[in-house]
Amino acid sequence: MLKIFQAFKNYNYRLFWLGQVISLTGTWMQSTAQAWLVLQLTKSPLAVGVVTALQTLPILLFTLFGGVFADRVPKRKFLIFTQIVSAGQALILASLTGSGLVQLWHLYGLALLLGMINAFDNPTRQAFVAEMVPREDLPNAVALNSSLFNAARIVGPAIGGLTIATLGIAGAFYANAISFVPAIATLWAMKPELFLAVPPPVRGNVFTQVGEGLSYVRHTTSAFVVVIVMAILGTFGYNFSVTLPLIAEFVLHTNAIGFGALTAFMGVGSLFGALILAYRSQATYPLLLGSSAVFAIFLLGVALSHLFAFTAVLLVLLGFASIAYTATSNTLLQLNTPDHLRGRVMSIFFLLFAGTTPIGGFITGTVATYIGVPETLMIEAGICAVGAVIGIRYYYRHRAEILVEPGIA
Repeated sequence: MLKIFQAFKNYNYRLFWLGQVISLTGTWMQSTAQAWLVLQLTKSPLAVGVVTALQTLPILLFTLFGGVFADRVPKRKFLIFTQIVSAGQALILASLTGSGLVQLWHLYGLALLLGMINAFDNPTRQAFVAEMVPREDLPNAVALNSSLFNAARIVGPAIGGLTIATLGIAGAFYANAISFVPAIATLWAMKPELFLAVPPPVRGNVFTQVGEGLSYVRHTTSAFVVVIVMAILGTFGYNFSVTLPLIAEFVLHTNAIGFGALTAFMGVGSLFGALILAYRSQATYPLLLGSSAVFAIFLLGVALSHLFAFTAVLLVLLGFASIAYTATSNTLLQLNTPDHLRGRVMSIFFLLFAGTTPIGGFITGTVATYIGVPETLMIEAGICAVGAVIGIRYYYRHRAEILVEPGIA
């Protein structure tokens, strides 16, 4: 059992994990409440897609520059700054909603602001892990990061649904603002002398440095096999902030508590998968590619289901496959990337994982408006299956090269 938490022997990482699990719980509460608020204001699948697109558009446009920034700045101090700004965004949203003044354009603007914060925060957060734990603990730490994300995804939407039902939507936004306090406190309490593998700050032309990160990924087969699959799955499969509220409202016809429960069911599967990965502390390319194929299969199952209980079971399985794929992708990239490029390479990962959502979210909302939610999900599941096949073929064509490159295979 202790093997699951081996990265916790590192003091700074323990603090980081604790602060983030509280903060991310609040973030998922806000995400649940925001999607529900948009539906209550508009009854429009397209509006849900637009909000999600605006929240992730800055990631698409700026996260590669965020990766350069991550390789230049003291990461702990910068993360304290981003947490403070994120708390302010949540307070503004809570105040507008609580006063009854909130309008759709407010949600659009605040979603854009949060996306800008995330474009710089997330590459820094991803690269920061390698400064807190030694290389042998890195697979475990990445899996534990996935577990905290998914523990929050279970607890956050469930609490968010109850909060909406009892205290109103504004209550969920206020709770998110408060959740940033422990995140800031734990970052502040870290011991700088315990940080590991801190490369010297990178200097030079920003665009040249972005190009260096892209060139490394393109010419390193062990990294490229990860990103070509993530480009497809990230665009067409990982649009859950759009698809789950649409399924809840237009397929299962459930309420806010039911919507929160659907997200939590997926989180249960993801958390279980993350804990298994943390125990194994290994990442392999067969696991990466197999989980991407299984993900497409279960996404198709969700598209075909019209029963709440059956959809819940499928979401648990989808969550398991989802985290197996994303955590393995993250670990393989972290282990195969030189320290001085880590921020830029992880920004590419984040770009493909979340930055493509403006495209995928907008497509999902638009297509669902015209042909229906289940039909849209079936098409996207088929595209994800094609992505898995492309990745499998690329891997077996270049397997000999991957096996001799630094890292693990």
